Amino acid sequence: MLCILYVNVIGACLGVAAMLVERALPAAWPRRWVWCAAIAVSMTLPAVYRVRHAWILADPTPHHAGSGMRPVLDRAWWVHIDSFNGVVNRVWLTTSGAVILWSLLSMGWVAAAIHLSRGERQNGGRPTVVDGVPVLVTERMGPATIGLWRSRVLVPRWVLALPAAQRRYVLRHEEEHRRAHDARVLFALSLTLILLPWNLALWWQLRRLHLAVEMDCDSRVVRSLGDAPTYGALLLQVAEAARRGPRLQPGLLGGVGMLERRLTVLLAPTPLRQLQRVLLPLLALGLLLVVLLLPHPVIGR
Repeated sequence: MLCILYVNVIGACLGVAAMLVERALPAAWPRRWVWCAAIAVSMTLPAVYRVRHAWILADPTPHHAGSGMRPVLDRAWWVHIDSFNGVVNRVWLTTSGAVILWSLLSMGWVAAAIHLSRGERQNGGRPTVVDGVPVLVTERMGPATIGLWRSRVLVPRWVLALPAAQRRYVLRHEEEHRRAHDARVLFALSLTLILLPWNLALWWQLRRLHLAVEMDCDSRVVRSLGDAPTYGALLLQVAEAARRGPRLQPGLLGGVGMLERRLTVLLAPTPLRQLQRVLLPLLALGLLLVVLLLPHPVIGR
């Protein structure tokens, strides 16, 4: 239990530091690597510090015995808390199993949709090419980019009926995801949830990574095709058309609840003041120093 609390605190501090760095970056700079780094450090640092930089909790000294710090420093109190480790481990294994099952069902669902799409083709099994982009056409699933070894663009049939200018934005967004290997990045880092499903900070970091991936893709699309207001209006239109269909990652709509933030960054970005440009990196550096200096607490024998 003590280890779980430590890992969550470290992850939360690194997540806040990543948010500060992300906010300080110029608009055109990619943001996903900030969150990739935060997740990687959140996963590795506690394991290293448990061996190299541990803080052994022993019985409290007389100086601390009458202070309000006793519950934090008292070894006996933490031993009592750790008596619940059996329950925690069972919940851990159950949650990990649920995450694995959900992942397998999702992959099977997508595979079935791809198989159905291939069965409906009339062009000798080759992908449909729309505006120069090979796509798999489904009834409702998408727009999204799928596949680990060979990325594919998945679009619902109604996308084909969009005006050419709007359809070009949809396809370019998914093509940018494919070129950047975003599906592989999200899949690889999402595997960490199988190992640490109790890490609430990690769940939050992964959600922020999803948002950063979509914002980076939005930025590349607008730089390439221009006209951010038209692109923003298209996002709203696609959200309305796809609200009853399944949502895959990465995709034009991104995760649930991310659209408003993406539209704000696209259409009404808040410029940084000079003081913010100085303070944000300093605050992030301060949090990073706290994380690096904070030892891993271990209950003494």
